[in-house]
Amino acid sequence: MPQKQMTLVIDLDRCIGCCACEIACKQENDVDLEVNWNKVLNVGPIGTFPEVEQYFLPAVCQQCEKPACVQVCPTGASYKRAEDGIVLINKEICIGCRYCMMACPYGVRNFNQQKKVVEKCTLCIQLQAIDEKPACVKNCPGGARIFGDIKDPNSDVSKALQKATSDATHQLPDVGNKPTGRYILHGKNATWRS
Repeated sequence: MPQKQMTLVIDLDRCIGCCACEIACKQENDVDLEVNWNKVLNVGPIGTFPEVEQYFLPAVCQQCEKPACVQVCPTGASYKRAEDGIVLINKEICIGCRYCMMACPYGVRNFNQQKKVVEKCTLCIQLQAIDEKPACVKNCPGGARIFGDIKDPNSDVSKALQKATSDATHQLPDVGNKPTGRYILHGKNATWRS
């Protein structure tokens, strides 16, 4: 088990649905136009005027502790990095079978038609290598995206979760894969729907 577990915490109270994270991701990682490694979903509007709720839900790789995508990969192309828990794809040995896409409960993997390989969010490991944050985090105008080691109580992600009330901290459904990504959404703004 990794000593670190790098992940994202996304504060939905601050997300304005501008999609700057999608654009920054595409630009930094040269992601094809028809593909999103990072996509912003609309949840709502739900209710009857004037009692209407809506929020934006950025969907990204959840950097699972027990990633199903890794378990089903026949070549070992999908793997979890030992030093920081980041789930990656070695495109050199990916055969494009798409088993990992079927296994991912969050639908955040994509097939590159030209290269015939599966791709996904890497948490911008190339930027981390030069002590920078992922492009989506750096370019979020609302400061909704927080990056760090969820196992470190002094990290930015841990501090954000400690600051939020427990009823405002959410995660996507765990189907045995133990997602590490977290979302902050206070009930006064909207009701969490996963």
